Amino acid sequence: MTASVRYIVDDLDAAIAFYAGQLAFDVQMHPSPGFAALVSGDLRLLLNTPGGGGGAGQAMADGTPPQPGGWNRIQVEVADLDTTVERMRSDGVAFRSDIITGRGGRQIIAEDPSGNPVELFEPAQR
Repeated sequence: MTASVRYIVDDLDAAIAFYAGQLAFDVQMHPSPGFAALVSGDLRLLLNTPGGGGGAGQAMADGTPPQPGGWNRIQVEVADLDTTVERMRSDGVAFRSDIITGRGGRQIIAEDPSGNPVELFEPAQR
């Protein structure tokens, strides 16, 4: 089963560059300027721009447009969190936190170019 997550982004090209370049997602389809689907393993990431066509980019009945942000997030597992964070910081990626260590491993929250959170997670060695 493939799980899909939809993110609203301000700049589709910047989002594609972030997910493909920084996190090694593959572009599955990019049929219009307002939509793209990227994949990584069993995760399909659907990217839409507000007003970019299709249902996901349309405003709610009260006129509220979709917008990026919030705290719900995807988690991307990485083998070496320190090296990944160092590379991403040198490429100008913004982070919401420093690296946090918990029972299951270490994590940090990066932001895509629209401000959507992406948790980078390195599992604890067992």
